[in-house]
Amino acid sequence: QVQLVESGGASVQAGGSLRLSCVASGITFSRYSMGWFRQAPGKESEGVASIARSGKTTYAASAKGRFAISKDDAKNTLYLVMNNLKPEDTGLYDCAARAVPPQSDWAPLARDEYAYWGRGTQVNVSS
Repeated sequence: QVQLVESGGASVQAGGSLRLSCVASGITFSRYSMGWFRQAPGKESEGVASIARSGKTTYAASAKGRFAISKDDAKNTLYLVMNNLKPEDTGLYDCAARAVPPQSDWAPLARDEYAYWGRGTQVNVSS
């Protein structure tokens, strides 16, 4: 059974930082491309950052220069470090995974392209 469990969400003030984690079980983590997505109240889910099996990273324009995605295959864990947080970063952040071929650069910022999703961790940024 595949499980993705996020943690690290919190309430912070604008300008603060957070590190989100996503621990995967039931999959061979190193064979997967992963992504972080967020959904603000009343809005559709949007891609924030992704990391391909090859290591290639992709960021939404709103995340470039502030967020960093990484993964530790030995710990089956995906991370998202978020710096200089803004109120518009508020939302439910979840991670997603999909198995891909070796050296694949595939990791779109489209949530529906992935096969597995976690339940999310809430981030609230106040001004």
